[in-house]
Order: sequence, then structure tokens, then C-alpha cells
Amino acid sequence: MRADKWLWAARFWKTRSQAAGALKDGKVHRGDTKVDPSTPLHVGDTLIARTPGGRKVIEIKALSEVRGGADAGRLLYTDLTPPEPTEAPAAFRERGAGRPTKRDRRELDRLALKASR
Repeated sequence: MRADKWLWAARFWKTRSQAAGALKDGKVHRGDTKVDPSTPLHVGDTLIARTPGGRKVIEIKALSEVRGGADAGRLLYTDLTPPEPTEAPAAFRERGAGRPTKRDRRELDRLALKASR
């Protein structure tokens, strides 16, 4: 089955032409190779795609040339995307605590610097 049709049916892009354009731009890879719109896909293939929703690692479970609902689209693949690392919570001040003093601001800056490392 063609890659552009499957990506459209699995609801990674809204239109088949958007899926084909993403494939031409090199946003989908199978292993180390770029996938073209006419590349045949098979059950069990693992793809890495940069979609509008972010980077996805997917394994193909089923093939379909017909675009169905969101539930039907999710049945076509298994999402293997690793979870994104969580960031440390930003510095927190109680509501109504007033304007931060110079000392408070320096502490907030120090915490923000530690969180970014």
C-alpha cells in the first residue's frame, strides 16, 4: 500500500496531498531511509514521522486505503513514541503575595537557571 494513502488513512495528516508533501520533504523515515509517497508499506514496518503534533514513532498494525474516524485510524498503528521528559515546575509564588522584592527575584532567577540545566 502507498505510504501517502496509509498516513492519510491513519489520520496523521488531514489530506492525502499534505501527507505526500510531508513525505517529499523527508519528514517520514523507515529506519535510516526517507520514505517517498509511492513507497509500499507493510504490516510490521516502523516509521519515524515529524507530524504537526510532534515527533512520532509508530509501528504499522494494519493497512487501510479508506479514511475512517479517529478510532478507526488509531487501530492502524501502535504508538511507540517515548514519553517526553518532564520539566521541573516553574518557581511558584502565592497569589496575593505582592510584588517580589529584589531578593525574591534573584531567588526566582536562580531557580529558573537550575531548572534549565
